Amino acid sequence: MRIIDAHRRSQRPRKLRAALTLALLTLSGGGVPLAGLSAGLSAGLAIFAPAAHADTPRYTFAVIANTMQSSADETPTQRLIEAISRERDMSFIVYDGNLKGAKEACRDALYERRHALLETSRPALFFIPGQHDWADCGTAEAGGFDPVERLDLLRQTLFADATSMGQNPIALTRESEVSRFRPYRENVRWQAGDTVFVGLNAPSPNNHYLTAGGRNGEFEDRVIANAFWLEHAGEFAKRRDARAIVVFIQGDPDPERYERPDRFAWLRFARNTRRDGFLEFKRSLVKLAQIFHGPVLVIHCDDERASAGFVIDQPLRNDKGMLVTNLTRVALAPHDRLNQWIQVEADLGRKPPFRVSVRDVPKQMPMPTAQPVMPRDEPAASMPAVPALGPASELPPLLQSPGDSQLDQQPRIPADQGGGGYGPATSTPPASATQPRTPGATSSVPGLPASSVQRGP
Repeated sequence: MRIIDAHRRSQRPRKLRAALTLALLTLSGGGVPLAGLSAGLSAGLAIFAPAAHADTPRYTFAVIANTMQSSADETPTQRLIEAISRERDMSFIVYDGNLKGAKEACRDALYERRHALLETSRPALFFIPGQHDWADCGTAEAGGFDPVERLDLLRQTLFADATSMGQNPIALTRESEVSRFRPYRENVRWQAGDTVFVGLNAPSPNNHYLTAGGRNGEFEDRVIANAFWLEHAGEFAKRRDARAIVVFIQGDPDPERYERPDRFAWLRFARNTRRDGFLEFKRSLVKLAQIFHGPVLVIHCDDERASAGFVIDQPLRNDKGMLVTNLTRVALAPHDRLNQWIQVEADLGRKPPFRVSVRDVPKQMPMPTAQPVMPRDEPAASMPAVPALGPASELPPLLQSPGDSQLDQQPRIPADQGGGGYGPATSTPPASATQPRTPGATSSVPGLPASSVQRGP
């Protein structure tokens, strides 16, 4: 007993020093928790400082998108995935939307073939639905399908499993485990190291907001589901003592355009004002940054071309017009979609612990030959172990009210932000100051030094 007590007493000063270190990190940046965001951007993005979790394992993940726009792109995409798989310590890949092109018909057979191709990935692969995958299926070029019906098909096929795609899948948690949001299987959450990752269905253009008359039912219900899942991720990250949250969507939310709530907007009768379909999503991001005091990283495809292949900035402002300094955006725009990917390396024992870079497929790497898809129970090769999430029963209670279960609650939005949950909102002109977007290679973001790009061989 004396030995145990002596050991406990020896641990107290160490815990006290750790608490003081965390307090200093929290107080840095003018009262807004940066958690080491100002540590630097050396050939990429520093997300948080490694002081408190030096024993966290290293891991690397890659992000690709828009690679398959026709049948001719399938083989180069397979080569791209194979090149990523050869990278050391590659834990998983995120395919950030659009597994088909805008002019390809949204037929079942096409989805099955592209799904089989993604399953050949040796690392785990997470697929985020995009614009051409379902939102644009109603066009004549895409076959004139019902977009909602095509989305339901994806939910029953590509999002049917409780794990990611790939030959070495990672367990994940789907929002469909919450009874009120049973249809939303595409909204997922997983964890790697001390980082919580979130995937949401928010496609271009304009988050599938329709201007036709009547209730915009699909949009309104999905916005509520997305807001709940973001808020839930913030509470989950706090309970797991996570140090960062990374959010993936396909659509460009245009964060520079942030409309503050205006209770008198209904009196203005503004015409020809384009309703921002990402308005509620951006307000949910602001709330997430308030719930979770660590750094929040949002990764999405860029509608514009970036000279560096990606853009890193902090463009989002809150309702008071103040910059949300613990939220950073990475917009992907690789020059060669079939021969480049965005790679993020994490090592909590170095500074900066997170680095974002553009990598190239080796020129001497040949095109792969057609190979059958390997069964899930026969992994091709062992991949770096990534901690999985607990069961759905561990989800923290949110927004509890009398008579409802803990997991069936959904965030409520004041009337001046759209009214009645996320009902049809009145269009309001932009009222916040904007911040220019600058490429990752030469830009200088507040709180971050100028970044640069690393290219692979």
